[in-house]
Amino acid sequence: MAKPDLNAEPPGGAHAKPRPPKQTRPAAGTGGGAAQPGQDRHAAAEPIRRHPVVLAQQAQRAADLQLRIADWITAFAGSMNFVYIHVALFAIWMLVIESKPWPTLTLIVSLEAIFLSTFVMIGQNRQGAFQQAKADHDFTEQELELKTNTQLTREIHTLTTELHNRLLERPARRRP
Repeated sequence: MAKPDLNAEPPGGAHAKPRPPKQTRPAAGTGGGAAQPGQDRHAAAEPIRRHPVVLAQQAQRAADLQLRIADWITAFAGSMNFVYIHVALFAIWMLVIESKPWPTLTLIVSLEAIFLSTFVMIGQNRQGAFQQAKADHDFTEQELELKTNTQLTREIHTLTTELHNRLLERPARRRP
């Protein structure tokens, strides 16, 4: 009976793109949070397993300067530091730089909203592309698993039928 080779080359053969190095998570008790009961506090860092689509997306985004800048802006705009800086800047602007009704501040805030909404849409497009790539990968893997399981089931059926036939033949031979 044929067994699937778990150490086979990745799809695409030996010329497939190399994968980025595996990331690791800190061992229990080394600043990564409280150790769970039964965990060794002195265990070596265990590798974090990532979905192949996540690894491919990380490599693609790391290779493109524009994508790295967009990621940085999106990460910063979604942080509390962004909020604190804007509260301070708006307060200074409103109290020191410009008097009511703050027309220049209104213009600046409107332009900033336009650009930030663009970065939100970039993030949504990226998330949509990631979800599609992940779904495609998962579908391919599930189809391969289904094919392997079907093949194994057929082989088990063949072996079971053969065993059944052999067991039925033996008592018939003993009777003259």
